[in-house]
Amino acid sequence: MEERVHLSIVLPCYNPTDEWLENVISAYTNIKTEINDIELLLVNDGSIKNSPKNFAASFSANNIQMISYDTNRGKGFALRQGVKQTKGELVIYTDIDFPYKHASFMAIYRSLAIDKNDVAIGIRGEEYYTHLPKARVYISKTLRFFIQLLLRIPSDDTQCGLKGFNQNGKPIFLKTSIDRYLFDLEFIYLAAREKLKIKTVEVILRDQVLLSSMSTKTLIHESINFIRVLWRSIIEK
Repeated sequence: MEERVHLSIVLPCYNPTDEWLENVISAYTNIKTEINDIELLLVNDGSIKNSPKNFAASFSANNIQMISYDTNRGKGFALRQGVKQTKGELVIYTDIDFPYKHASFMAIYRSLAIDKNDVAIGIRGEEYYTHLPKARVYISKTLRFFIQLLLRIPSDDTQCGLKGFNQNGKPIFLKTSIDRYLFDLEFIYLAAREKLKIKTVEVILRDQVLLSSMSTKTLIHESINFIRVLWRSIIEK
């Protein structure tokens, strides 16, 4: 029988910043002061710069597990590889820089552990958009508009990088097929279709967090993925 832990944290990683390891260890240590019996899995998604493969000793010393492969496949793909190997009753995933405040992480955790929701999804207020390049603000708000207009799901804010689920949500997450940006949207759509108990949780970015822009290539590719999810919602009515 597989040994269970209480909480699994999964981090996708691709070409992280120079300070990434210190940030991960600091955030993980902080979480462990409040939650017992947890594991952290880091998925190296084909990093070239600051590859986690160069820090194996630090991982071992801090009981951090690493999953690694050589070709970049995207955040959705990376998270599925990590989630497959989780042993936790609960799973929370976020970004390698832990961009949201510790209190926000704990709010997602309490939504699962105490309130017994199947899925907890972070949602972002207007303050979040002050951290984004203008082009990405437009993309994000346009996506939210079309989600609200065309899809019947619990929130139009699907792309926040802090979410969690229990053992009811895990197999649904593993059914996602989108490898990059819109895997979150696909997951929430599937969870809503299966009538899981989904809760939105307001989250706040840490101070001085800056978010990257989105390439035209990614925008085009994810527009196609949005159409895929929309078409699926139509044929599955």
